[in-house]
Amino acid sequence: MSSQSTLSYRQDAYRALLKGNEKLDLQHSSVPCNLMLTGDAFPLVINSHGHILMAASMYGQGRIVVLSHETYLTLCPALVENALTWLGGGESVNLSLGVQKKIKAVADNLNRSMYQVSIFEAFRKNLGVHVYVTDAYQVGAIAEDLVAFMKAGGGVLIGGQAWWWASQNPKQNLILQFPGNKVTGVAGIYFSAEHGKAEKLSLNSEIPSSWKTVDRGMDFKEDLEFLLKGISDFDIQGDEVPSAALVHGPLAFSICTTDKEKAFLAGTYYGRGRVILVTHEGFLQYEKLASFWKNAFDWLDQGRKGVVGFEPGVKPLPGLGLTCKTTEFREDLSVFVCTAYSDINAETIQNFVVEGGGLLIGGHAWYWASTHIGQNPMQDFSGNKILNKMGLSLLKETIKASVYKAPDPRQVNNLHYRHLLHRFAGHVLEGRELTKQDEEHLKKLGRDCASFLSMKAYDNLSYMEILSVLTDILKKEGVPQASKQNPVKSPKEHMLLSLATDVYDASLNQEGLLPYIIKDNPPLPVVKNQRIKITAQTGENEEWISTGLYLSPGMKKEIILPPKLVNRRWTIQIGCQSDELYLEDLWRAPHVIKRFPITSERMQVWNMWGGLIYLLAPRDVNVEEEEVVVQEAVTAPFYKSGVTKAADWSSLRQAPAPWAEMEFDNIILTVPSHIIRELQSPLEVEKLWNGIMKGVADLAVIPQKFIRKERIVADIQISAGWMHSGYPIMMHSSKGAELFNPEDARTKGLWGETHELGHNQQRSYWEFPPHTTEATCNLWSVYVHEEVLGLNRAKAHPSMTSASRKDCVETYVREGRKLKNWNVWTALETYLQLQKKFGWAAFKRVFANYQNMSNYPRDNDGKMNLYAETFSKAVNMNLTGFFKAWGWPIKQATEEKLSNLPCWTNHPMAQYS
Repeated sequence: MSSQSTLSYRQDAYRALLKGNEKLDLQHSSVPCNLMLTGDAFPLVINSHGHILMAASMYGQGRIVVLSHETYLTLCPALVENALTWLGGGESVNLSLGVQKKIKAVADNLNRSMYQVSIFEAFRKNLGVHVYVTDAYQVGAIAEDLVAFMKAGGGVLIGGQAWWWASQNPKQNLILQFPGNKVTGVAGIYFSAEHGKAEKLSLNSEIPSSWKTVDRGMDFKEDLEFLLKGISDFDIQGDEVPSAALVHGPLAFSICTTDKEKAFLAGTYYGRGRVILVTHEGFLQYEKLASFWKNAFDWLDQGRKGVVGFEPGVKPLPGLGLTCKTTEFREDLSVFVCTAYSDINAETIQNFVVEGGGLLIGGHAWYWASTHIGQNPMQDFSGNKILNKMGLSLLKETIKASVYKAPDPRQVNNLHYRHLLHRFAGHVLEGRELTKQDEEHLKKLGRDCASFLSMKAYDNLSYMEILSVLTDILKKEGVPQASKQNPVKSPKEHMLLSLATDVYDASLNQEGLLPYIIKDNPPLPVVKNQRIKITAQTGENEEWISTGLYLSPGMKKEIILPPKLVNRRWTIQIGCQSDELYLEDLWRAPHVIKRFPITSERMQVWNMWGGLIYLLAPRDVNVEEEEVVVQEAVTAPFYKSGVTKAADWSSLRQAPAPWAEMEFDNIILTVPSHIIRELQSPLEVEKLWNGIMKGVADLAVIPQKFIRKERIVADIQISAGWMHSGYPIMMHSSKGAELFNPEDARTKGLWGETHELGHNQQRSYWEFPPHTTEATCNLWSVYVHEEVLGLNRAKAHPSMTSASRKDCVETYVREGRKLKNWNVWTALETYLQLQKKFGWAAFKRVFANYQNMSNYPRDNDGKMNLYAETFSKAVNMNLTGFFKAWGWPIKQATEEKLSNLPCWTNHPMAQYS
């Protein structure tokens, strides 16, 4: 059944169950309990305190309705008759009912002409009834038969409360041992020990929800005491890299977390069974965790002393006293142990646990996520297909393998996802005060919300409940409209701004939600059925292909794609601002691009924040003139060398989209449109950048036509500094105008831009981090300014004046020529001294020689010796004395290799010897 069908089915069931009941008066001397729901269960009645007083669910072929006090079986006759009809499959005429003798009053209330009613001492097999009605106290001994009856298609109506039983049986496990839960638990409904408040209630036309239900959970103190008996800490040090886990179900709990509050070991109840998740399968073999694993298997086994089955490839740790068997999955096992990569059908394992089985599952999701680009690990990863429904998930985020202290079971865990969300919802929706500790954990809550929402589990009521709460939060509080003038600073504003994207993407009513998120979204004129020709010849890197089109915020449109691009690792990207921000003051949302893997010939795409439309070509593809049709979009100012006519630019630059692009021979510049609106001469800008990029290629000794054009994107805020390298290079939009001013470029320079272009040319085999990271990239800055722009290096940057350079050298020498001080301008000076003596041609020979090498050292010492050797051979001179004078760790072997070459004795550093 699809997600939409499941939602519709539940809604139809709810309306059938509450038909004709607009109000429900439960004010009575009876005290109900709160019902806990998981899986497919859904609430029928929720009071003002968030207590669920009635619920329904499906199990196997059958159905169940649960009332939180047995008196409701007689107090609510109209609702009971609806329930009986629904439980019987929708037919009430000649419906055969079995009623447990102690609640005979239920039968007396019924319209006997509509039902065939039989009274029984207790349920037994083959009663010949469609529906059985009972209280929650008499079913313990017959639970297996009643569950089998329901699984085969029977209906069960059950009423009761568990708070009294819990008070009389304090040492018993309420979830598994309360008689009613032995039946209802398989369908995801549990009687709890929490008192419910009986009220006079108005009933909704839709399935009710309340933010107050989010934190209604059980107490896992005794479970943790059992699991952590004799355990003081968890030593997970080793070669394994574990994932973090998200603990999100109402019956799920973390067993141990890192010092950064990320879970790597967690447990949960599911149906009548138990589950333990460990976030790397290698930990199952750690002998230092043997005491815990013994406790864990005992907990999962529930005292049955049954067979523990290990999936082939998973070895049992010896000495645990288990009856072990290496086997494929079997239903007769007591506990099954498998990895998160298992190909066993998820529903098969879930059903095994529901009916009482124990599951120990180990694995991580980070590697899968890194090798399945474009797929959603929360949805598509095999381990999460098993775990999500149980209230646990594996994240692509990793944690540090270390030694972590076991928690104190007596201390309430207030960091559970649901508890944090409940606190924040109470603050926003009812004005409850946030504590300082609550604010400190809003960042964690935001991350957890993003992970949870990415499940897109619309057939899961727990998911829909939390999505509804988060939607209400955004609608009530609104989203801060971040800008440079009004930066987002507080933890709460950060939370709301980050939450907006995730909730919008998960929302089933995006159009209705958008006005609460983006206040200023004026309509822009659109063009229809734009045909774009796509050509791509990529190498070892992905490439963005511009379309010159833009989607406004929330604009959801279709793109028609050629079959050659479908399921071939191609992606549609909306937005150019690829930097994700982790800053205290935010001038924009942290993440504003959206990607869609191309999986069909017709793709509907959107971005809540809007953005330019790109096709992302994967590595190693060759596509010629393939046509893409964009159904509807906004035109952007877009200039492309060899395609756009200069005469057309005066109108193109006025295109309505807020982002503009200029694509030249080897670089594409992307800026807010206002920066180029008055640009009259694109040819002069084209000439400038074609020259700069030719200079970059000349020094790097690479082909004049780049395999992938460089990109620069100017954004209001970027992840680090004023500019940073990468694809694209990012810079602040406040400096964006300098990209389009050839006159200023030739008189004032473009040091920052050429510095970042230089970063993109750095190669690890001749880089010595951290010393040269911010040094050798400046070789391109110096080269381009002097050889292309005609601007002396001393005028290109203040640190390039003779006085500044001399001071750098003298300070370095005075401090002992220690390599730890050899970095940035000091390190650059080493290369500039070489350039003065041997010219740029020597560097070009060196870079060309490196391109022909296949083996090179990985450590700095080895790489520095190789560089000294390579440069010496390129200029036919022994430079070891020069490099030693700079403090390089030149080895005797290197000196011997170069001993046949004449020594450079009068080098610039000789004067300091």
